Amino acid sequence: MNLLDAPHGTPLRIVDLCGGESVRRRLMALGFHKGDVVELDGRAILRGPLLVRNCSSDTTVALGRGVAQRVLVEAVHEPA
Repeated sequence: MNLLDAPHGTPLRIVDLCGGESVRRRLMALGFHKGDVVELDGRAILRGPLLVRNCSSDTTVALGRGVAQRVLVEAVHEPA
């Protein structure tokens, strides 16, 4: 699933960064890499940007919906 479809407040692992070279380079410059654990902090009203917290580097970034759609994630299931 991509970040747009991901549930709010759930730990997610980045599986792949899709899109062109410029999109991947921009995401990596913002600190998003394959294998990082991220979490959705909030969604803006009226189709605005998504607030994404990178748990690995403890940073929060606002991503536009077009860019967030290119970040493929999976839910992290930690053993209880």
